Amino acid sequence: MITLTPQAAEQIRQSAAASLSESEALALRIAAKQKPDGSFDYGMGFDETHDEDITFKSEGVELVISPENGPHLKGTTIDYVELEPGKFHFIFMNPNDPNYRPPVGQV
Repeated sequence: MITLTPQAAEQIRQSAAASLSESEALALRIAAKQKPDGSFDYGMGFDETHDEDITFKSEGVELVISPENGPHLKGTTIDYVELEPGKFHFIFMNPNDPNYRPPVGQV
């Protein structure tokens, strides 16, 4: 469903450890909202799971998504990269997003 890179997983674990201790017991909820142009806005945060949620693990991190987000996020990889010197960000590489372009050499 969704894959975390080792760098993204490590940053998520660090964020969980730095926030309230109860966050370590919460799953990371991933969401995607489709914009009028077809591209997506992404969100993520620690949250409780609900009966209807889809849950799974990637790189040892428990992830949760709502059923309506499943089709939008299928095949997404989340990475944590340095976009500018000293500025790191999570990026969503989502083949369902019309604005996504795979890195050179990947198809």
